[in-house]
Amino acid sequence: MTFEQIKADILARRFKPVYLLMGEESYYIDELTNLFVEKVLPEEERDFNQTILYGRETDVRNLITLARGFPMMSEYQLIVVKEAQDMSKLDELSVYVQNPLASTILVINYKNGLFDKRKKLTAEINKHGVIFESNKVPEYKMPAFISSYIQSKGLTIDGKSAQMLADYLGNDLKKFTNEIEKLLIALPPNNKQITADIIELNIGISKDFNNFELLKAVVEKNIVKVNQIADYFEKNPKNNPMILTLTVLFNFFSNLMICYWAKDKSEQGLAAELGLRSSYQAKDYVQAVRNYNAFKCMEVISLLRAYDAKGKGIGNISTPDGELLKELLYKITH
Repeated sequence: MTFEQIKADILARRFKPVYLLMGEESYYIDELTNLFVEKVLPEEERDFNQTILYGRETDVRNLITLARGFPMMSEYQLIVVKEAQDMSKLDELSVYVQNPLASTILVINYKNGLFDKRKKLTAEINKHGVIFESNKVPEYKMPAFISSYIQSKGLTIDGKSAQMLADYLGNDLKKFTNEIEKLLIALPPNNKQITADIIELNIGISKDFNNFELLKAVVEKNIVKVNQIADYFEKNPKNNPMILTLTVLFNFFSNLMICYWAKDKSEQGLAAELGLRSSYQAKDYVQAVRNYNAFKCMEVISLLRAYDAKGKGIGNISTPDGELLKELLYKITH
């Protein structure tokens, strides 16, 4: 089941007896767990019917005993096992899951990886409960995630601003949501639009000198703008690490390779080919196809790999990142 499906079921009070929430992305696991805690039991019933455990502090035998107990003056009891990846012999919980109590809702949080799908416990939960895999959002999908998240808060954000946040915050959803909550608090009353100016003022990302603007300048082969941004990055390396810039450029030119073989090279056609949310997001690709041929694109990808290695000290002893980036950008745009 997806995050949205499980969330909808919780809000509609359609519960299964067992949930295994597992994966690399802790954000979705924590969000669903908090929703269970908030919605399964009214506050006055939680003292007797809600139990929060930690994997390293409990064992399967104790957990099974708790799960087989009945709620006290309540429809359900809720048991949450956090950090279940630290629990030994977790697969032995399958003894309970084969015949779980309908009045017990058992939520198992298994972070930093996936529980072995070959184990008996996984098979039994598939029969009687729900398994949710919480995967990292790929970096290239972060702008779409950001736009969707902002909309869920009743606000709007333009494409440039979403890309600025994605470039700066990466795909760490915890970090992202924390920064967004600060941003929402700082928004003026009745302001429903998050703009580049607001981001610059409250988060510290320059609206003029960032990876979004750099990529746009590279696509346009605006050499003056490319050099201005490269100078700014060199003077502000902490907020503009070269590895992040290389990632942005690599993702773009990797997608650009797909565009050369697309039958429809219009904005709408490339948006569909690349799985973009709107044709507006394909504007840069349309222009890049005109300014860079396929052979140059392959050369750029090769250059990005080479300078990534240099930035990590391979074949480079003393050249700082700022100079490496300027050298790279010159070779890309000429």
